[in-house]
Amino acid sequence: MMPFERIISIDRKSKIPIYRQIAISFINAISQGVIKANTHLPSTRDLAKLLEVHRKTIVAAYEELEAQDWVVSVPRKYVAVSAKIPQLKPKKWSEESANESSYTTAFQPAFKQITSPKIKEIARLPSIILDDGFPDVRLSPIDDLLKIYRSYTSKKHSIRNATFGTAQGSLKLREILASYLSETRGLNIEKEHILITHGAQMSIYLAAQLLLEPGECIVVGRPNYDMATKVFEQTGATVLEVNVDDNGLVVSEVESICQSKPIKAIYVIPHHHYPTTVTLSIERRMALLKLSQQYGFAIIEDDYDYDYHYASSPYLPLASSQHRGHVIYIGSFSKLLDPSIRIGFMVAPFNFIEQGVALRKLIDVGVDGYMQNALAELIRQGELKRHIKKAKKCYFSRRDYLDELLRLHLASSVDYTLPSGGMAIWLTLKKPYVIEQLMTHPQLAIKRVDTELNAFRFGFASMNEQELEQAVLLLKTIIGGEGVK
Repeated sequence: MMPFERIISIDRKSKIPIYRQIAISFINAISQGVIKANTHLPSTRDLAKLLEVHRKTIVAAYEELEAQDWVVSVPRKYVAVSAKIPQLKPKKWSEESANESSYTTAFQPAFKQITSPKIKEIARLPSIILDDGFPDVRLSPIDDLLKIYRSYTSKKHSIRNATFGTAQGSLKLREILASYLSETRGLNIEKEHILITHGAQMSIYLAAQLLLEPGECIVVGRPNYDMATKVFEQTGATVLEVNVDDNGLVVSEVESICQSKPIKAIYVIPHHHYPTTVTLSIERRMALLKLSQQYGFAIIEDDYDYDYHYASSPYLPLASSQHRGHVIYIGSFSKLLDPSIRIGFMVAPFNFIEQGVALRKLIDVGVDGYMQNALAELIRQGELKRHIKKAKKCYFSRRDYLDELLRLHLASSVDYTLPSGGMAIWLTLKKPYVIEQLMTHPQLAIKRVDTELNAFRFGFASMNEQELEQAVLLLKTIIGGEGVK
């Protein structure tokens, strides 16, 4: 029998629930080829006895693995590793902890060392604005955040903590964020591995400037987050596109590129890809990590939309794997709280973060330490988790209501796949309708359109049911349409 007691690592002092620790241990073992496809796992009763935990804990771990497609379950018969998992050669067992952080390894791909240092005014807002997936500020705990903020501006020690030694981000926020990301996303990191930024866009910019030299190649999806593409192009790098289908980035196309030319980095949005909303499959995540090791390129993982996944728990980030210092992980609080709360973060090995701090100083010498510390306190009090739970339920309902409206009023005009998470739906106009009809209408503004694909994003999270209905009826008025017969 396989020595599962040595494969599964449980830290009873960790803030990560034990069932998730068990699931993560299985995922790491499967990813490394220690446990192969089709392998039958122990019964819940046997594994509970072996690990000295409650049987319900094993049931929860297996349910988590099944929800993420790592295993298949046949009721009252067996639980087995999915047949879709690629066959990998197992590594020899060593005393090295299965949960050892890849961020303790120095960043491997070469990167820059920092040694020195047409705006269009809108006269009148249209009556309906379709954002590309914003949170509803009306649900956000902004009042609580601002109360904490105001309290910090009147205390001497809080003023000192907010204004000194914050080049990497406030110490309080980095400490609490390291614990929060460990608990919620399986990232085994310390505060030294985190750089606080003014949103995900700044993190993308810093990573691009450090990684890319003119003429070097970076791979992105087609279509892609256009502001990221522009950042990469600005460095002088060559941007290579690969297709995105229903299972996310087509990694086989990445491999074909690697076989013909060197690439320096790949930019990937694994959860609810922007703009198409698809999620990168488990098989492709594993294949991408393997290619990164084989060809030595960096992975810029933009996980801007991790928390809002409705069908199950979201897949663990690529950054939680044994990536050996190849992954730069980017996230933001703007999608959780309010787009105007410009607080994001970058997670990477310390030697990369150190250079990120040096570069950031050249473009942004000040940080809002009060807001960062207030956010840290909001997380510490558990208010952020409570908000996510409430907002997730609300956005799930709004997604389904928009689906109902689209089928009722626009089934003959649009095609779409209902996303498993996120805050927007990607709609493609059917012929003869063209996106320009929507782009030129004075009552309507759409943040993200694609004229080549004749498609646009409909952000539903920021609208209540009445507002969603008004938006859909305006679309119907502009382009026409009929519901399901």
